[in-house]
Amino acid sequence: MLADYGAFGEEMGRRGVLQTGERLRPTTDATTVQVRDGKVLTADGPFAETKEQVGGFYIVDCKDLDEAIEVASKIPGARVGTIEVRPIWEM
Repeated sequence: MLADYGAFGEEMGRRGVLQTGERLRPTTDATTVQVRDGKVLTADGPFAETKEQVGGFYIVDCKDLDEAIEVASKIPGARVGTIEVRPIWEM
C-alpha cells in the first residue's frame, strides 16, 4: 500500500491539487492542551477514547466538493477505512 500512496502523491502533484500532506503519529503520542481559567493544562494521549484516529492529512486545492470527493476516493486508505473531506476556514 505504501507504493500506492506514492503513486497517489505523484498523480495529485501532477494535477496540481496536492498542497501538502503528512503522516501523523498515533494518538498514544498525542498531547492534549486545554486552557481553563487562564491556566494551560496538558495531558498525555488523546482527549477522548475512540476506535478511530487520524492517520494523516492532505491539503488539496479543488474547484468544488465533487473534485475533492474524487481526489479522496483515490487515497489508498479509502479501500479499507474512511476518508473525511472537510473544508478549511477561509478568512
